[in-house]
Order: sequence, then structure tokens, then C-alpha cells
Amino acid sequence: MPAPRTVLLTGAAGRIGTLMRSLLPEYGYALRLFDVRPVEDAPDAITADLTDTVALREAVRGVDAVLHLAGISREAPFEKILKSNIEGTYRLYEAAREAGVPRIVFASSHHAVGYTPVPCPGEPPIPVEAPHRPDTFYGLSKCFGEDLARFYWDKHGLETVSVRIGSCFPEPNSVRALSIWLSPADGARLFHAALTAEGVGHTVVYGSSANTRRWWDLGGARALGYEPRDDSEPYAAKLLAEQGEPDPADPAQRLLGGRFVTDPPIWPY
Repeated sequence: MPAPRTVLLTGAAGRIGTLMRSLLPEYGYALRLFDVRPVEDAPDAITADLTDTVALREAVRGVDAVLHLAGISREAPFEKILKSNIEGTYRLYEAAREAGVPRIVFASSHHAVGYTPVPCPGEPPIPVEAPHRPDTFYGLSKCFGEDLARFYWDKHGLETVSVRIGSCFPEPNSVRALSIWLSPADGARLFHAALTAEGVGHTVVYGSSANTRRWWDLGGARALGYEPRDDSEPYAAKLLAEQGEPDPADPAQRLLGGRFVTDPPIWPY
């Protein structure tokens, strides 16, 4: 697929959206920005809610693809998740379908499979075919997004790459994150591959850097043309000295969802 020229970036004011605003233009993209909050230093950004169908239709008009990062990015009451992550994602897909947008890259999450046990040393990595095992309403909304994307491909021919993002920060902030870290630069490489790969139909991939301690299989992402260049291992000694070795009996360490599995919901939100 030729590189899209104009890409709608939803969630442009968020943490990952802010990182991608500075990194993706290096690949030749012109970004159209969309967020419920004003985007700093971007007076032309569209400020609207995902359930605002008029704003969404304007946002998708004439774009070549969508990178959908918007929505609530942690646990919240179901009513809020329903409006933002479920209804909002549906309305985005419907607007894209009506406008003839050929591809969406959907920010899914490993929390869609959060109750999956992490592999022990020597065991194979978690495959992308692992069944949905959401750990929260947030994780459940990512399962919905992946299935919605499959439906829009099968029914309407709208392609999607759903990227199950791990932990995308400038550097890993915990021992656990050493296994799921996605450096911002690798995030841009992965999104670029997802935007340009040929014939993706609906593809689900895991999103992380080439971490020595990685828990999941990056084969699907590599098949898109993704070549990660970063590894969390240089941060390991410092984090282990500060935090110690994880307790394998702790469900937050034993299961992929981490504290999303064990902690009370982060309410109010």
C-alpha cells in the first residue's frame, strides 16, 4: 500500500498521541489532529467528542487513513467506557466507512488478553491467536474494538491493523514493563508499518520493542514490515535494584494484565 499522505490522528492530545505528533511526520505524513481536549500548539486541531458524528464526518473527509488512539486509556465505570471506547469507536468506523477511508490502525491493548498467564523462562511467547481474556471494562472495550474491526473488514472491506500496545513511554518505568515496553521510536515504526503494509484485511499484532524479556510474539508485526530497534534491557539493572525481582505468586506478576487484574478500579474518572 502506498504511504498515506494525510492521516487522521485521534487522541492527539494524549500521551501516545503527543509522542506520535512529533515522530510520524518524519515518515512523510500530514496529520489531521482530533481530540476531546484542545491540542497544544495546534490551532487547526478538531476539538470534539468521538460521539459527535458531525465532527467525525468532517475529520475523516479526505484522509487516506486513521490512526485511532482516542478513548479512555485506563479502567473507568462501564458507562464511561461504553460512551468513549465502544460507542465512540463504532461511530469513528461508521464515519470512515461512509467517507471511503480504506484503513484504520486501531490502538488495542494487551489488556484484551489480560488474564493470560505470562510465559515462564524457556516457554514460547504468547501468540496473537490467544483468546480474548479481558481484565477490565477497559480491556473489554479493546476486545470490542478488535471484533468491530473484523466486522467492518468482512462486511465493508475497511482494513484495520489492531495493535495490542504494551507500555509506551520514553523508558520503562517498572521491572514488569521490561517485558512489554514499546519505545516511542519503535511505536512510530510500528504504526508506519501498519499504515503501509499490503493486504492486511484485519490483522491483530502485539506492539512492543525487541525486548530481551519480551512475553509475546512479534511475528505478526514483523510480517507487516516492522523492524524494532530498541530493547528495554539497558534499563533492567537499575529497575531491578530499585524494585527487586517480581514475585511469581503475585497475580499482578503472573498474569499479563498486571495490576489491572488485581487492583480496585481507578474511579472516579
